Amino acid sequence: MNKVSRVGLAVAALLLAVSGAPVAAQSFCASDGVPRPVALLERFVNADCEACWSDPQTPAAQRGELALDWIVPGARGEDAPLSAVAVREGLARLEALRRSPPPGAQAARQRPARGAHRLRVAHGLPFNGYLGASIELKPGSGGPWQAWLLLVESLPIGAEGSPVARNLVRNVLQVAWSEDRTLSKEERARRFESRAMSIPEGASPDRLRVVGWVEDGRGRIRAIAESRCAAPASKG
Repeated sequence: MNKVSRVGLAVAALLLAVSGAPVAAQSFCASDGVPRPVALLERFVNADCEACWSDPQTPAAQRGELALDWIVPGARGEDAPLSAVAVREGLARLEALRRSPPPGAQAARQRPARGAHRLRVAHGLPFNGYLGASIELKPGSGGPWQAWLLLVESLPIGAEGSPVARNLVRNVLQVAWSEDRTLSKEERARRFESRAMSIPEGASPDRLRVVGWVEDGRGRIRAIAESRCAAPASKG
């Protein structure tokens, strides 16, 4: 099977999750029914700083918060102890927050601005190294919007000596949605993007899920969502 076929099947799995259609004897993951996070906690660790991963002073997520963990490339490149899980998009995220890459670790918290926008994220089943994922904003009017859709690996407390549970960023999709004055009626009702995201080597597929948020033109977060997996469909 060629790469195009693999990607096509991954996207097909995504469409089942987006539509809510049952997947026989399997599960799908979406943000449907999941409480909206009240804030976003982003923890950044320089790939050069191995000790930062196990630092007991690492800030933990508070009640209702969604925590994300970015490993940003360090000066040692591929020789850095955490280089295997570093993502270059972490540098773009720091730039968006108007922050410089830390020599060790740093954290940032944001609460979403008030608004009536609803965000949905979803993903299908892993297939041949890919995971189909989507992000959807309703209503789609307003903007411009910057959407972030992240594939994360959820790790429990104690993983590799971590003092906190982590959502390690493994892949990133950024989508820019323009202002609404030139949009169709359907686009005003919702903005939607779906992609097949590659699963990095070493990631555990059963720990993967997606999280996302949308920012307005001023960089303020307007909506946050995270997926949770539904139980497999009953045969009875």
